[in-house]
Amino acid sequence: MLDITHFGLFLISIFFLCITPGPDLAYVVGQSVANGKRSGIISAIGVALGSCTHVVASAVGLTAMIMASPIMFQVIKYLGAAYLIYLGSKMLLGTFLGKKSSGAEMIETKISTSGLLSRGFITTLTNPKVLLFFISFFPQFVSADGYNHALSFLMLGLIYALIAFITDVTFAILAGGAAGAVSKSIRLQKILDRVVGTTFIGLGIRLALIRR
Repeated sequence: MLDITHFGLFLISIFFLCITPGPDLAYVVGQSVANGKRSGIISAIGVALGSCTHVVASAVGLTAMIMASPIMFQVIKYLGAAYLIYLGSKMLLGTFLGKKSSGAEMIETKISTSGLLSRGFITTLTNPKVLLFFISFFPQFVSADGYNHALSFLMLGLIYALIAFITDVTFAILAGGAAGAVSKSIRLQKILDRVVGTTFIGLGIRLALIRR
């Protein structure tokens, strides 16, 4: 039996995270706009493969660290809480300073299928913040007293990867219309960033208060 807790809150948090424009989504939408929907979808597959690699790494690593000792659990908990609060605060601050990441530098025309897959994969795999996010985010949705940590972390990670993939594909398909408007609308990006930023701060505080 899985040790997953507060699954509804997990889904809501992941949904807002996935629809918030970021480097991966910018890359997928950019490829779709520049080279067509097919390129955007292939790019999304590459990004998803990178996410799945991080999922497996975090599932194995988190299980090992949590099982190591109660002290290690506390270290992970407080570092994770601090990181989530940092991410949330950075996103909120960015909406007032007008700072926004972009994947435009990754966009080129006439890229092969393997090139699109590999670039999407590498874009996500080489981003250490993705793995750090998994390590800080997932523990609050898995019971520390359970016996199936690895499977629970793996399941949550795969659910995240699936939702992110569906979101990326949807934006790629709609890149010429609705998704293009979302990715280019500064006002909408600020609203999404403020919602997700506030959510991350709240989750960080909640993680810090969790007891083993």
